[in-house]
Amino acid sequence: MKILIIGFIVFFGWSALATHIYVCDIKGLCGETVARHINVADHKVVVAVDTSAKSVVHEQAVIPENLVTYFAFDKSDFNSDSKTNKYFDESNAFLIQNPQARLNITGYTDAVGSDEYNQALGYRRALSTQHYFETRGLTPDKIIIESKGEKEPADNNSTPAGRANNRRTVITIKK
Repeated sequence: MKILIIGFIVFFGWSALATHIYVCDIKGLCGETVARHINVADHKVVVAVDTSAKSVVHEQAVIPENLVTYFAFDKSDFNSDSKTNKYFDESNAFLIQNPQARLNITGYTDAVGSDEYNQALGYRRALSTQHYFETRGLTPDKIIIESKGEKEPADNNSTPAGRANNRRTVITIKK
């Protein structure tokens, strides 16, 4: 009879220990609660807070608006500013959360010069913009560049202001 009683005690002890290990150590469901006292209108209220159940909230990054950068006549040097730095931060956050998305950089020119020259100049503008994003940490496989040259003008090429508006790169995110 003693052996039977000892056997039951060992079995229940082992069951309790195994359950504790599984629930607390493996599943991590045993958290310590912390009692907090809050005085509300002269009544004490005790609030128990489970410190192990920390809710993890990941904010979903949104696709930033397209960024347009402008260039001087016949130049392809990209100059960053606070607007481009902010765009990098927002687009990088989105690209990290969306691995299939890509940054698309399209270079444009005004209509001064030959089509071939403008096509190459638009490409150089896109390349210099790409270089900026890569130096900030974006990997080349996340960037697609292209040149439209003088095709698809944003403004009229017959005025100096219109030509200045056409010397640009447009940066978008494609899902």
